[in-house]
Amino acid sequence: MPKLKTKSGVKKRFKLTATGLLKHGVAGKRHRLQHHNGKYIRQNRGTKVLSKADTAAVKAWAPYGLG
Repeated sequence: MPKLKTKSGVKKRFKLTATGLLKHGVAGKRHRLQHHNGKYIRQNRGTKVLSKADTAAVKAWAPYGLG
């Protein structure tokens, strides 16, 4: 059997935590931030944990894990 490839976008956008959850950056923080209020900008600082429903799909795109 040939080796499976990891989706290149998944390599760039997600990190696996020690407990098996997936961390990701928050969308909507690149430009035109004057249209967002301060609460939105504060709450979306740093990274978030991916929802359980989406985790299975992303892990399927990385057959040998991340990192």
